[in-house]
Amino acid sequence: MVWKNYIKSISEEYFYRDPANDVELALIKEKLNVELPEELLQLFQESNGVFDEYQCPLIWSINQIVEDNLHYRSEEYKGRYMPFDHLLFFSDAGNGDLFGYAILNGVIQTNRIYVWNHEDDSRSCVAPSLKYFIKGWITDEISI
Repeated sequence: MVWKNYIKSISEEYFYRDPANDVELALIKEKLNVELPEELLQLFQESNGVFDEYQCPLIWSINQIVEDNLHYRSEEYKGRYMPFDHLLFFSDAGNGDLFGYAILNGVIQTNRIYVWNHEDDSRSCVAPSLKYFIKGWITDEISI
């Protein structure tokens, strides 16, 4: 799949950056100890994140993924929420809720996308894959 073409077929309102390089892509494994799922890896090989006209991300950059996932895995959150080391966040809803893949036994085993609700600490599946997440979030078919 060509992700830029797919996203443009849904909305022309998003902008792209240069593709993520090998050093940036290696940060996910190095800092978060997980491999990117193939669909997200392919997107990053086209653009290091996807952004609207106000620079709000539809898909975070590699650096934001690393920074935010490390932040939520820090001691600050360990006593208040269920652990976050079983999720790889890659986007947010703009209201404190985060979207990510489930990590089971150190591996992202499915393409299902989950939302973490920051108010009640629940985690729910919102899409069967990145493709459906992107379409659903842009078209408001996914609401939280």
